[in-house]
Amino acid sequence: MAGGHRADFKNPVVKWVDERLPIFTMVKAEYGVFPTPKNFNYFWNFGAIAMVMLTIMIVTGITLAMHYAAHNAHAFDSVERIMRDVNYGWLIRYVHANGASFFFVAVYIHIFRGMYYGSYKRPRELLWMFGVLIFLLMMGTAFMGYVLPWGQMSFWGAQVITNFFSAIPLVGEGIVEWLRGGFSIANPTLNRFFALHYLLPFVIVGVVVLHVWALHVTGSNNPLGIDVKGPQDTVPFNPYYTIKDTFGLIVFLAIYAIFVFFLPNTLGHPDNYIPANPLVTPAHIVPEWYFLPFYAILRAFTFGVNIYIALGLLCAAFAMWPIFAAKDKNEINFKMVSIAFAVAGLFCLLGYFSQYELASGDMALALPASAAFVSAKLCGVLAMFGAVAILFVLPFLDSHPVRSAVFRPWFKIAVLLLVADFFVLMLCGAKPAEGFWVPLSQVAMLYYMAFFIVVIPLLSKIEPVADLPDSIHQAVTGNHKSSVSS
Repeated sequence: MAGGHRADFKNPVVKWVDERLPIFTMVKAEYGVFPTPKNFNYFWNFGAIAMVMLTIMIVTGITLAMHYAAHNAHAFDSVERIMRDVNYGWLIRYVHANGASFFFVAVYIHIFRGMYYGSYKRPRELLWMFGVLIFLLMMGTAFMGYVLPWGQMSFWGAQVITNFFSAIPLVGEGIVEWLRGGFSIANPTLNRFFALHYLLPFVIVGVVVLHVWALHVTGSNNPLGIDVKGPQDTVPFNPYYTIKDTFGLIVFLAIYAIFVFFLPNTLGHPDNYIPANPLVTPAHIVPEWYFLPFYAILRAFTFGVNIYIALGLLCAAFAMWPIFAAKDKNEINFKMVSIAFAVAGLFCLLGYFSQYELASGDMALALPASAAFVSAKLCGVLAMFGAVAILFVLPFLDSHPVRSAVFRPWFKIAVLLLVADFFVLMLCGAKPAEGFWVPLSQVAMLYYMAFFIVVIPLLSKIEPVADLPDSIHQAVTGNHKSSVSS
């Protein structure tokens, strides 16, 4: 930037620094006069809110680390000492613990906004992928942080989660020992989890920088999902959206403060106030609430893959192939696709009921060669990780020319059903894996997977294309009426 344009600052100190290191010029260009679509709604606040929550988590986390003892004999006591003896330690811990939950709230809303308004579509594919990577890093950081208090739920949660990797054929047991640093959850596990929990937030900051950088290259999406046509479609980021973001942040932090000061343990688990005891298993092991939907997907697999389910999956792949390969709906033979899906469903039901055990101990359906060659545990682990990983390929699954659900009524219904499905999975994950909750979680898991693998590719080909506004300005001033063409 040696020969680049520099902003004119009146403050002599700022001007002196900027002449030698144009940091203030860069900030003004990227966050001051940066042209932003003029039709943002309050869903666009949550990116800034997530950045504030990340900052709060890092500051409080560093402070807590100064007083925490990463040793299995002292970890629980050090947390209690922070609560009792460290000046405002109770406040710092509650801000940090509840901050994790509210950080996930902001990010989940941010992800929903991106999906609903098509922010993952061209040219923002890489921007979306950086966001999903941030989400994955958050999940890893949060899991390891959950272990650090060394309470009963922390200990047994780590026991269950790390044991998932034992489902991987051949190398699973070795991976589990490597993660734990031994044959069981103990001091080496706590040490490495503490080190990684301290490190990963700074990795997240690095990816956030790339995320914001990609945003400022492609520009922001907007509720209409149409491109900016000129200066009439934009306003400067400051003061218009700094004020709007500030208002949204104040409301969000006010709700956050209610939990910190009045409901500090509502989002946690009471068993974590009991020191970790490897000899006593809690009656019901659950992760934090923000992991519950994925935990429900894991537990939904009470069945493995046998020959019938394998044939069903093969038929489903055969049904999806023409949908992926077709350029438009006229190239799809819907009769053949429907038959293939019906056959796939029949085979999967046969495979499921051939493994469904009745109260008497017999199988609901006695079929030859019904033994599973891929275990239920491995299927659950793959589905749980796949439920997050599939977000990476979402930009390539949706080829519909319209971005926003505002102009895609079928897609809008599918996304809103996915939100409801997500809450159903969250409820199922919080309940014991028995009775009514098991089939409910299986149905909810089926829709979650079908949304990405079947619904989105299908709607990309068959959903009518709406008549979009010529510009954001035209839509904002009310000079456009939407119509839909086939």
